[in-house]
Amino acid sequence: MTSPRCSPFSSSQTSGLNMLRQRFTKPSTLRFWQVVLLLAILCVTSFTTAQADDDNLLQQVHSFLYAETQALGEEVVIDLQPPSPHLPECVQPEPFLPNANQAPLGRVSVGVRCGENGRQVRYLQAQIDVIGSYMVAARDIERGTLIKPNMLSERDGNLGDLSAQALTDEEDIVGKITQRPIRSGSAFLAHYLQAPHLVERGQRVTVIAQGSAFRVSREGEALENGALGEQIRVRFGSREIMTARVTERGVLVVDF
Repeated sequence: MTSPRCSPFSSSQTSGLNMLRQRFTKPSTLRFWQVVLLLAILCVTSFTTAQADDDNLLQQVHSFLYAETQALGEEVVIDLQPPSPHLPECVQPEPFLPNANQAPLGRVSVGVRCGENGRQVRYLQAQIDVIGSYMVAARDIERGTLIKPNMLSERDGNLGDLSAQALTDEEDIVGKITQRPIRSGSAFLAHYLQAPHLVERGQRVTVIAQGSAFRVSREGEALENGALGEQIRVRFGSREIMTARVTERGVLVVDF
């Protein structure tokens, strides 16, 4: 005969404990899931806000790059890499090109100033492809040749595939002198060409000093060769030396 199991509580007492356990367990579990839900909402909100900030930054940089490149060709394709997710929000973004003297083509770095005073600076990477026309040599050109229009040929293609030193406009090429041989079909690079000297070292030149209300000229001796727009040194007498800008053959100007 099986002995009855002993319990310190009667059946009515056990039922009461179960009800008590339910009263304490259910609110605790509910609070846990409420905290989890709240954290999830905060995470989603934070992610959404960060995503909106990144989208605004990318839009500002994209518009800036488009404005800088729309005159380069007929079609522009800009592939902009998103900023690092670890960086803080960029307030009042002001994009700029670190190398303002170079056309933004191919793989470029774009700077962005952040904050009211632009003290925070970050950089984004972009691939810029521009479909347009550029100049190539119509035939083989020897070193020391003065380039004329009939030596050029126009070609269409992706300007982003060209060297950063490539000259695409005819006006930047014609009238220059080649510093090395250029093969037919090759693009013209800036360091392949040099503007012809309008002033030779040792030449007697006229230097014009001019301001808002005066213009005075005097003769001197050029101490350097000079092309159009270049600044060279000129000597007057035995001791006085001045720097002047070449404006035409044998003539230089000093602006006051």
